[in-house]
Amino acid sequence: MNIDMPIPLNKPLLIGPFSQLLPMSGIRLRGPLQDNEMPVLENAGLMIENGRIHSIGPFDKLRSTTSASQVIHIRLEADCIGLPGFIDAHTHLCFAGSRARDYALRNSGRTYQEISRAGGGIWDTVTQTRNASREELTSGISQRAWRHLCNGVTTLEIKSGYGLSQEEELKMLLAIQDAKASVIADLIPTCLAAHMVPRDFTKGPDVYLKEISDQLFPILKAQNLANRIDAFIEEGAFSPENIRPYFEKARSMGFDLTVHADQFTTGGSEVAVLFGAKSADHLEVSTNREIKLLARSQVIATALPGASMGLGCGFTPARKILDAGGALAIASDHNPGSAPMGDLLTQAAVLGAFEKLTAAEVFAALTVRASAALGLKDRGQFSENCLADLLIFRAAHYHEILYHQGTLKPFQVYKKGALVYENPQMHRYGL
Repeated sequence: MNIDMPIPLNKPLLIGPFSQLLPMSGIRLRGPLQDNEMPVLENAGLMIENGRIHSIGPFDKLRSTTSASQVIHIRLEADCIGLPGFIDAHTHLCFAGSRARDYALRNSGRTYQEISRAGGGIWDTVTQTRNASREELTSGISQRAWRHLCNGVTTLEIKSGYGLSQEEELKMLLAIQDAKASVIADLIPTCLAAHMVPRDFTKGPDVYLKEISDQLFPILKAQNLANRIDAFIEEGAFSPENIRPYFEKARSMGFDLTVHADQFTTGGSEVAVLFGAKSADHLEVSTNREIKLLARSQVIATALPGASMGLGCGFTPARKILDAGGALAIASDHNPGSAPMGDLLTQAAVLGAFEKLTAAEVFAALTVRASAALGLKDRGQFSENCLADLLIFRAAHYHEILYHQGTLKPFQVYKKGALVYENPQMHRYGL
């Protein structure tokens, strides 16, 4: 890579020529995608100005029409693929402690529900997170977000949900807010106070949900701590019936909704469709009925292969969702219990192999379709005025990225036009 002169922050950048540049623009939101439907620009350049995409096109043409005194040229000296930064639309990065014991018990044959009833599961993490300080939670978020950024994730959704009281949920959301000051990736907070009924709350799920919605929701709005409300609709958590008043209150106050749906039993995806949620996430046990409901709605179906790998259960029926006309995003579900790996690209590559997804479908699920799951229109594609979040992979063809199943990491990561990470391993091995 050759930079003609030092890079001042106030000057536009022209990067290229890319062997292949995948703008991910002009791709339809729903339904299956063949690779030949994904725009691929060869020997292309990318012009970045003020942290946003200015233009894309043939590198030589862009260079010949710009003055070296006005634009900084970054010339790529090896075969490189350019992709928009990945968007992880479902994570639980705010937590304390470990659930390695849960993992060992599952591998010895105990079920998720059995472990939870024996004192493990979500409540174990709730206990450890309540015992952690706000500063400790902030530090943990920052460390995990940096690891995601190095793997190409430039936007991260982060849920609360391990506090399960007004005070502790606020502590988590304030920690997420604090982390924004030191984290390069954009953090999108989501309130998951409806993760489960806390074991130290004796008045039942309906009263718990009413107290949370009456007391916590106004604070979230007043302090701008989250504009997204999530709920776990599942046996042992909340039913479709008792979550409805909670979602009605959230919707009336202008919150976006998302749902943990159909992980072990069905019912959640129907609630997501009924309330016009941005996304329904998990969907491992969704049947043809739920798939059709989702496909006929505007809800984004978000697959979480990390949870399937962590629990040793089946994957989200991604192929069926796409073929039915649904919109598919892929997220990591990074959490200390069911999805501790947190490597989004690896998980997406594995899901693609098992569900027979094209490269176009996987990359769309990590970029432009993932942005829709968060209701974001300014990222996930190289379109004019979108955020200049850019990943550069050292490869001659984009097929190499998924072929290596997550072991081919980005060579460079740009956030809003700034180079924020360069992979030292690429230099060590002469890549």
